[in-house]
Amino acid sequence: MADSTTSDRPDRSIGGRAFSWRSRLALGLFLAVAVVTVWVTNSALTDRFTQNTRNRAELRLALYGGNLVSELRRNSIVPQLLARDPTLLGALNSNDFSQSTQRLISFVDEIGAASLMLLDKDGRTVAATDRNRLGEAHLGTKHYIDALRSSGTIFTVSEREGVGYQFIYSRKMESNGTTVGVIVVEVDLQKFERAWAGISDAILVTDSTGRIILATEPRWRSLTEGEALTREPPETAIQRAIQATADWSALPPDAYVKGEAVMRVASRLPFRGWQIASFTTYASVREKVNGFLALETMGFAILMALAFYALSRKNALRMNFFRMESAELRALNQRLQREIAERERMQKSLDVAEQTLAQSSKLAALGEMSAAVSHELNQPLAAMKTYLAGAALLLRRNRPEEALSSFQRIDDLISRMGAITRQLKSYARKGGEQFSPVNVGDALNSAMSMMEPQLRQRQVRITRTVPECNVRVLADRVRLEQVLINLLRNALDATSTVSDPAVDVILAAGETASITVRDNGTGIENLDQLFEPFYTTKRPGDGVGLGLAISSGIVNDFGGRLTARNAEGGGAVFEIQLPILSEAEEIEAAE
Repeated sequence: MADSTTSDRPDRSIGGRAFSWRSRLALGLFLAVAVVTVWVTNSALTDRFTQNTRNRAELRLALYGGNLVSELRRNSIVPQLLARDPTLLGALNSNDFSQSTQRLISFVDEIGAASLMLLDKDGRTVAATDRNRLGEAHLGTKHYIDALRSSGTIFTVSEREGVGYQFIYSRKMESNGTTVGVIVVEVDLQKFERAWAGISDAILVTDSTGRIILATEPRWRSLTEGEALTREPPETAIQRAIQATADWSALPPDAYVKGEAVMRVASRLPFRGWQIASFTTYASVREKVNGFLALETMGFAILMALAFYALSRKNALRMNFFRMESAELRALNQRLQREIAERERMQKSLDVAEQTLAQSSKLAALGEMSAAVSHELNQPLAAMKTYLAGAALLLRRNRPEEALSSFQRIDDLISRMGAITRQLKSYARKGGEQFSPVNVGDALNSAMSMMEPQLRQRQVRITRTVPECNVRVLADRVRLEQVLINLLRNALDATSTVSDPAVDVILAAGETASITVRDNGTGIENLDQLFEPFYTTKRPGDGVGLGLAISSGIVNDFGGRLTARNAEGGGAVFEIQLPILSEAEEIEAAE
């Protein structure tokens, strides 16, 4: 329970970091989408509203230009008509102008001209709709001189000081082929300036030379368009930067009028190369675009606020959960610390018990073998009694040579009994920690010799395969023999229920020394727990389950490994792999 809880903590931590990463990514994507959407909306709406504004400006400009040209053309035929008026011609011939002024005044309302004047052949005003202009001399004026020189109607533009420009049609009047005067018609184009001044657009009209002759800005008159537009630029660089910032929602401006960005629309008039231009501000475009952008930004702000609210609620829930989890983890940590201390104590006790049980297992095995060994020793003892009795009889009969032969047999039996006891003593004694070169074949022979009494008690077919050359490893011979005896005993126990028991012992030398003990018993049911301490398949009282665990530890100490598997034809196979001792290592170990 404690282990499963502690293993969940890293996952939750990783999940929290992944959630935070996903939240930041989602916020970044949301901001990117918002910026892109606002930018695309601004660009699209600016283009659309700018084009609509430009179309309306072009339509207004066409209307203004048409009205202007219509006014000029309507007044252009007046001089031709008045030049043929018999009343005016008679007044010029008789020099009686008492009724001429009244005659001109009667035409003004019909024609809509600014003023009408009748000049005699000396250029003096003899009749005029504006009585204040009677007596004016026009002898050196352009409209008078050009009219005398031309046979048609002359149009002139002349500047009046502080008032603007005069637009005059003039034509000479002839009687019987003789020039008797000049009729002058002044066209009122300034009424268009006054009408245009009531709109937001700035409008100007230039003549064929590019000079401004009509404008909603009086200070522009007599200037070129370029001079007029640069007359009042922003005063400082800061003002120009502010001006550019204020125009962020518009397309690049065509010009600036009074420091404000404008779009320029121009059209050529079908009259003497004149041109009319209007300058429309982007204020309406910015207002419309900014209105849409404000709504759009407000929508994104509301969505972001809702997202932050949801995240804050989720974070609050997570914080509450983490606080509860932290309390649980602190309690769990305390339990784990107690368990760890308990396990360390148990581990120390287990190490001590394992060492004690290992030695006890050896002594128990020695006890099991003692009965068989005692039987083995009884046979030499009985033979020795027989040989001694025979030797004594031979000596009494004075046959010493034959008695010596009996004594030699007794000596061989004593040597055999000594070998048996030495093996028992070495097995009962703990092995040292110092390793030395060991001939595996000799250790195997010694183990087989020690197991010979038990092998004779049962009818077991033993097959032993050993190479002709010596196979040497670096180990403790006593402990190696202990492992081999343990494997042989297990093989004998495994074949106890088999009708034809057989045990194969194979020693092979390749890259490693391989010792294989194979039986034809029932096999191994649980290979995973085979080398765990206290695991045994024997009946209670027959074993404590430490033999294979101790054997595996001994082989590991030698730098090898002990493995087990089930044979294909039945039975179990135990295999010991040990590093072969090279000649250089053998010399070094000997030194």
